[in-house]
Amino acid sequence: MEYSIERGAQRQFLLAVSLIVAAILIFFAIRIWLAYERVDSPSLPLMRRGAALDPGNGEAWDRIGRYLQWDFANPDPLAAIANYKRAIEDDPRSAHFWMDLASAYEDAGDTSKAQDAYEHAKAAYPASAEVAFNYGNFLIRAGRNREGYGEIQQAVRTDPRLLPLAISRTWRTSGSAEDVLKNVLPPTTEGLLQGLDFFVSISRSDDALGIWQRLVDLGKPLTLSRSFPLLDELISEDRSDDALRVWREAISAVPGEVARPNAPPADRSIVWNGDFGSAFANGGLDWRWNSPLGASIDFDSSSPPAGKRSVRMEFNGGSNLSLDEPMEYAPVESGRVYRFHAFLRTDQISTESGIRFLIADPNHPDVTPVLTENLTGSHGWTPVDAEITAGPRTHFLLVRLLRTPSRLFDNKLSGVVWMAGVSVIPADAPQDIPPVNPSNEKVPAL
Repeated sequence: MEYSIERGAQRQFLLAVSLIVAAILIFFAIRIWLAYERVDSPSLPLMRRGAALDPGNGEAWDRIGRYLQWDFANPDPLAAIANYKRAIEDDPRSAHFWMDLASAYEDAGDTSKAQDAYEHAKAAYPASAEVAFNYGNFLIRAGRNREGYGEIQQAVRTDPRLLPLAISRTWRTSGSAEDVLKNVLPPTTEGLLQGLDFFVSISRSDDALGIWQRLVDLGKPLTLSRSFPLLDELISEDRSDDALRVWREAISAVPGEVARPNAPPADRSIVWNGDFGSAFANGGLDWRWNSPLGASIDFDSSSPPAGKRSVRMEFNGGSNLSLDEPMEYAPVESGRVYRFHAFLRTDQISTESGIRFLIADPNHPDVTPVLTENLTGSHGWTPVDAEITAGPRTHFLLVRLLRTPSRLFDNKLSGVVWMAGVSVIPADAPQDIPPVNPSNEKVPAL
């Protein structure tokens, strides 16, 4: 077999070239890796050495600039500006770099150059919601509200996810709900709901009610649950009249084809859905049930003593259950006398701690609550009655089914309980129910 010396030399040359190219590529790969590792380090000297290893990487200089600007122990906006400028030299079309430069100029007190940097950022990325949002906030801080709100509106139109932040920033800057309403919130159901949620979250119920009225005036369908945060805030503030109005308006806004809580009964009861004709809304002024372990719930249409259905709860005997639901908040008038009426039925309720109703003032725990008779074992439909006097501070009653944990060794709760026909009616209203508290037992006033 012949071997060509010339051909062997070519192979050796190609191998040598390949090794050299591989070595060069490995060198630059290691260099880039080292650069990124150092730039990502928390040490400023290492970050600078990393940036020097990767010329043309504007992101490295921008990162150094942010480190210098936001160093809480020793901020240096002037040094940050120098690094941001180096980043822009590497990539003058980066809106992100221009915004960082604008922020540093503002921190240094040079608002003119800050505005110029923001204008460059807008020119680099005219459609950016982030640029418009930050520029708008800068203009508002500079007292140029009209221009600033225009930029924020553009940002929110481009990216609706910015709306909660826009609401928060505008409120923090101006402290005016009217500014938020006029200049930030889109006149849409979702936009107004976001504003509503914000003012509820900071307990500004008057401002939240103003936005709620705008929602009602739109006349658009609403999901009932979107009213729950506002209603919870009104309940916590004892604003019973406002809560009842919002509740009625929220129910009226639910689309007709969607199930909604029944209207209050004709006998002037303040308990909503006391006949259990509809499912629990789980919020607002309807019944709430949070599915505690060891209990299941359903509706029973078989011959309730009052109302359309009864509520059937079954306990599996697996725990010493603490039960404080179903429950419902009911608005009342201070100083007025009310009659509570309901029906309970039990089947083999175990332990000495059975089922009863608790009616209390949810906002004033020092006010004595009303407890009805404790039912254990098996009972047919039993009327439960109590008379309640709302005290001078009471604006809501919290009606709940109660079972306190047993102290006995054999304390697991099992059995079934039904409740039906729950009502709380002003004592001066016409009544079609059995006499209240026939035993003349004294019941504490709220």
